[in-house]
Amino acid sequence: MKLTNPNDVPVYTISGASTARPLPDWLARKRKRSLKNDPEYANRVELLQDFEFEEASSCIRVSEDGEWVMSTGTYKPQIHTHYLPHLSLSFARHTTTLNHSFVLLSSDYSKSLHLQTDRRLEFHTPGGCHYQTRLPRYGRDLQYDRHSAEALIPAVGVNTDGSGEVYRLNLEIGRYMKPYQVDVGGDDLATAGGGALQGGINTGSVNVAAIAEDSHSLLAFGTSIGTVEFWDPRAKARVGILGAQEGEITALDFDRSGLSLVTGSSEGLVQIFDLRRPVPILRKDQGYGYPIKTLMHMTTSSQEKKILSADKRIIKLWDEVDGKAWISVEPAVDINSVAWCKQSGMILTANEGKQQHAFFIPQLGPAPKWCSFLDNMVEEMAEEAPTETYDNYKFLTLPELKALNLSHLVGTTNLLRPYMHGYFVASRLYEEARLIANPYIWDDERTKRVKEKVEKERASRIRGSKKVKVNQNLVDKMLKRQERRQTVDEDMGVLGDSRFGKLFEDEEFAVDERSREFQALNPSTKVGENAENSRAGAASDSSESDGEDDEDEIVAQSKVKAKPEMRISSSSYKKSGHQRQDKPLGSRTQAGGRVNKTRGDVVGERQVTFAPSTGRKERDKIEPARKGRRDEGRRSASGNVFRRL
Repeated sequence: MKLTNPNDVPVYTISGASTARPLPDWLARKRKRSLKNDPEYANRVELLQDFEFEEASSCIRVSEDGEWVMSTGTYKPQIHTHYLPHLSLSFARHTTTLNHSFVLLSSDYSKSLHLQTDRRLEFHTPGGCHYQTRLPRYGRDLQYDRHSAEALIPAVGVNTDGSGEVYRLNLEIGRYMKPYQVDVGGDDLATAGGGALQGGINTGSVNVAAIAEDSHSLLAFGTSIGTVEFWDPRAKARVGILGAQEGEITALDFDRSGLSLVTGSSEGLVQIFDLRRPVPILRKDQGYGYPIKTLMHMTTSSQEKKILSADKRIIKLWDEVDGKAWISVEPAVDINSVAWCKQSGMILTANEGKQQHAFFIPQLGPAPKWCSFLDNMVEEMAEEAPTETYDNYKFLTLPELKALNLSHLVGTTNLLRPYMHGYFVASRLYEEARLIANPYIWDDERTKRVKEKVEKERASRIRGSKKVKVNQNLVDKMLKRQERRQTVDEDMGVLGDSRFGKLFEDEEFAVDERSREFQALNPSTKVGENAENSRAGAASDSSESDGEDDEDEIVAQSKVKAKPEMRISSSSYKKSGHQRQDKPLGSRTQAGGRVNKTRGDVVGERQVTFAPSTGRKERDKIEPARKGRRDEGRRSASGNVFRRL
């Protein structure tokens, strides 16, 4: 899938050759092994099986039920019919002559009428060609009037009265009716063969026909002299005529309301007429000067009215009200016919290339039911960042070059590649020149990056936690829970409900975190830590009003922390006798074990001590207990009592 117009209305080329001259089959087969590394070949999407012809395609139509696509092409002359729900070719049928145009008579493919280039009309059914009939002159267009069951064929040349003719083949009766006689300016008498059956080279002709089926059923015929005649099929008479325009009329289309008519000329001009006014209300130029081949009224998914106009080079969609260009599609090959899958964004073309094109415009409408997977593919492609055409180059205008002191390189070296109103400069040269012009740019960039990082970290925090009189810990817990969900709202849930207002204002509703019920419901909550945090939060609030002294005191209190004590509280450890710790000889305590009143604290026969008698002051002193298992379990040389003997 190739994306065009990435910055405007995106258009995806689903199928079709990207070059005007594709590789021949024998060369493509030879290079098939090397195509495995081609990203375009690897990412291709085969929308419809065999959606192509050997040389070119001439006409394409979509059935009313939206399940069939019929197209004609060459060479050899043939008809292809695709069944869209299966995305496959249903059948291919060869004909004796080239096809000029055709219409589908039924809601599916089963009945079709084909106008051939040898003045034949062929009726085709699923079994093949059902019937053939011959026309007096060459036909230029083919339309089917459903109300009267007549096939209308505008023809080239004039009759004996000098008027052009539109042949009427009544399919109910099975014979030709009296043709409509349209003024085409007469025959070219200056050309040899003028006045003959087929007319001269510059003879007049009726080029195109249009029917307002959904409204008043008027018939419109465009002529070679630039006029449009309106006929009433019920009265079989002319009811109006639109004045001559520039060039021949080559395309016509009625709006669904029947009041608007779009005309296309051989000079590439498109005009919109209101049937109540003889002057065009809007005029558009296709831009290339080629005859308009297809005109179509379209409605987008947002109910905006658009006009599709196509010549052999480009397809344009523009607004019906103000004529503002909306989108354009320009394939690599010439266009012969355009078909639109109604109520969708899919456009199919018949063209001079081997492959037929399919374009998908998401803003025109969703993908059809038979290829609904395109919507997901388009969403995935839209998420991917579009790659730049020139990654290693920077586009600069002349004022920007002067600001970087690079203007002296214009026209003297190949470091600057001119393009439109500026120049392409290598990215490395641009960075060096920018650094020389502004030496502090790296510091500014670093400051900018640091600021962005700080702002990003601040965005993830809770901005200004909510302060309440009662149950501050409960509020902080709720806000932290919201922070984990990345949505912090101080007025969400209980915090913003007025029915629970007293929970955070009245002290009678305070939660006692030291109660047995609270500890049973919240076994992992540390009451002391929460109380300490709440006191610190209250102190931080009061510090704003009391002064700096209170703030220093709170900071000092927060820094004081009790040292952890390493203890073993196992009962088996106590029973094993390891609870006593080895101490210096003079500082051993005289305790432990059972105490007998008769024997005192004697262990064995007699209690013996080596502690010397000291003064009364030293005896009254109480040696501070040493904390820490590491110091108590070692003998200290400096504290050995034998040194003091």
